[in-house]
Amino acid sequence: MAGSAVKTVIGTPFTHLNRVNSTNIYAMEQLQAKMAEHGAAFFADLQTAGKGQMGKKWESELGQNLLLSVILNVSTLNIGHQFALSAAIALASWDLLSQYIPSELTIKWPNDIYWGDRKAGGILIENQISGGIWTYAIAGIGININQTEFEGVKQKAVSLKQITGKTYQPVELAKELCIHLNKRYHQLTQPTGPQKLIDQYNAVLYKRAHLVKLKIGSITAKYCINAVNSNGDLLATAGIQHQFTHGKVEWII
Repeated sequence: MAGSAVKTVIGTPFTHLNRVNSTNIYAMEQLQAKMAEHGAAFFADLQTAGKGQMGKKWESELGQNLLLSVILNVSTLNIGHQFALSAAIALASWDLLSQYIPSELTIKWPNDIYWGDRKAGGILIENQISGGIWTYAIAGIGININQTEFEGVKQKAVSLKQITGKTYQPVELAKELCIHLNKRYHQLTQPTGPQKLIDQYNAVLYKRAHLVKLKIGSITAKYCINAVNSNGDLLATAGIQHQFTHGKVEWII
């Protein structure tokens, strides 16, 4: 099974769901029931309980956005490459959008897609580890496509339609995304792939070499964003270089 992981193309089969609680939950249920394997993709027009990072909800209007989860067999990968996988998924999403958005498109640590200072997409990866072996990952990707009203986060969210003025077919973009995911996943499986992915991720890192306000606990200070290391920690300088773990830092934008 592990050997066949890379041979199966991501996006095969591609399942279009009208309504689901969460594409990640659905994909995990299919995997656990042995109804789906590596490469299976699940797209939904609507999620009733969409999941975001750190337990947050992901809000999306019916049929307006790209809501996709893919099953990945990671049993041949080193368990230490979990952030490299995250970088691969983020870069695939960046690859897709960069075909339509000419500039200002970046990846905000750890794996949000930003246009300027506004969020265009988010990623949630849920890993399955059994007996110390990293076996599967469910990669959930949400990208704002045609939605133009964002309740409560108006100034922080942005869609492809708002940027370009055009309307798109979310399901067709999801199928395009699968092609990019397949390329980036294949890159990850190469001997030098993980480091190259992290280098490419850092090349499009949001606010890299810029001063930003970060809040750590109750203290807010200005830091220069340097890079993200292979463990997924943010490296930023304020006098000396500091190392931050995801979830411990709040951006003040």
